[in-house]
Amino acid sequence: MDEARTDAELTAAAADGSDAAFRALYRRHVRPVYWIAHRLVGSDADAEDVTQETFVTAWRKIGGLELAGTSLLPWLATICRFQAANRLRARRRAEASEVDDTLPSLVSVEQQVLDARLAERILREVGELSELDQRIFRLCAVDGYAYAAAAEELGVGHGVVRNRLSRIRTRLRAVVGEES
Repeated sequence: MDEARTDAELTAAAADGSDAAFRALYRRHVRPVYWIAHRLVGSDADAEDVTQETFVTAWRKIGGLELAGTSLLPWLATICRFQAANRLRARRRAEASEVDDTLPSLVSVEQQVLDARLAERILREVGELSELDQRIFRLCAVDGYAYAAAAEELGVGHGVVRNRLSRIRTRLRAVVGEES
């Protein structure tokens, strides 16, 4: 029965909490989403993870979705691209960490103390930011989200994230300059 329903009908039912409607959307779109993910991340295991993360995100956000076209796939593909980008950033960070772990530590104790003081100063400065700015900083600077992904997560515009993050970075550069 769900196979005969349109994406718009299933999306509306899923937005109202219908697990069966969401399962029908999943069955309908899981293969194309998987192949989009695979093309972006290049491995079977990562593509499976990105596909799962895409549908988990879709389930969380479907309640606020107003489907603009006839297919849910473009929205799912957008989520998939964000999830794939996050996966690739995490992979690069992990690879960089592995390289860093193999290098001998050449940092002096004095430099470590200075770095710790600077980190504390930056944390204090971030703590003085508005709640939105703190969340933007965490998502973009710490978690590695792209502006668009952070904007979607926070429910604000892309430009808001870009502009606020630029101001935050300027403020933190000033702090780093004071500590030097």
